[in-house]
Amino acid sequence: MARKRTVAFSRNAVNLFFHLLTRCNLNCRHCYINPDQHGTRTLPLETVRRWLSAFQDRRRETNLVLLGGEPTLHRDLARIIRLAREMGFGSVTVDTNGYLFHDILERVTPAEVDYFSFSLDGPTPAINDPLRGEGAFDVCVAGIRRAVARGFSASLIYTVSSANIDHLDRMGPLLMDLGVERFFIQVIGLRGQSAVKQAGPPSYAPEQVSREQWIRVVPQVAESIADGGLTVVYPKVFLARGEAFACAGRVADNYFVFPNGRVYRCPLCEDYPLHSLVIRDQGLTPAPPINEADLFELSIPEGCVMNRLVQPGNIGYGPDGQPLYQIACCLLKEELQPE
Repeated sequence: MARKRTVAFSRNAVNLFFHLLTRCNLNCRHCYINPDQHGTRTLPLETVRRWLSAFQDRRRETNLVLLGGEPTLHRDLARIIRLAREMGFGSVTVDTNGYLFHDILERVTPAEVDYFSFSLDGPTPAINDPLRGEGAFDVCVAGIRRAVARGFSASLIYTVSSANIDHLDRMGPLLMDLGVERFFIQVIGLRGQSAVKQAGPPSYAPEQVSREQWIRVVPQVAESIADGGLTVVYPKVFLARGEAFACAGRVADNYFVFPNGRVYRCPLCEDYPLHSLVIRDQGLTPAPPINEADLFELSIPEGCVMNRLVQPGNIGYGPDGQPLYQIACCLLKEELQPE
């Protein structure tokens, strides 16, 4: 059987991250949703149809990710999934916290959904639930088991922070037990809830991990879990001096659509009105300058321009005033395949 596709964080990839709503039943400490910037609408089915059509030029190559908020709260999610299949998207993934509202597993089939991608931020309730909410671990784990039992492919997203980085190495046995096929390791960003709740200057959030912690833990754990039989995807984050920097805004096509019609190309821009595109009933149109697309063309010693603007606290400098390393693009990641 052919291997199913899902979101790809690589050069030449085409990914459409479509936020159907911003409402959620949880209030995770690191949630990136910002209602002031993203809106509070739940998009009706017909609007979803028109907006998906705006990306029809590259539809067969496009990995569609349906998310929120919590997308299973959308009553028409099953119809939206079938619509996306009819429209010819290359893959369809649903990002979920695992509560799986409206009996979504009974209303769609594994032939219609390539992956259900679950969010879990710890190997036990004691680690996960303080970040995601009381009872969230048990519900999510049960949801994964139900999905896998019904024949769906499951992936899992783990957002690394200072609260859970020391427990990342305990995820391997749990992932294998649950039947998860792909493991996405994410770095916490200074946006959404992380930005609002920070307890320091604008360039720092206590949940963020240091360069030393990241390099010491994440690559080694990723390799270990891949050796156990899973595909593991993780951001490199910190490039060594002299290591080539690439911006996904130049070498890939990523679109982040929000219910208020804003379309971003870079997730680090999402707390600001820097969106490069606007989607309305008449289609997709460029936003006026200056926007994120203008920033993609800049070249700076620190690597990622948006990181330098939004969270410069994770950059170190030498006595000569030059950065000791560059920050990698968060949308171009390492992918480790099992042997």
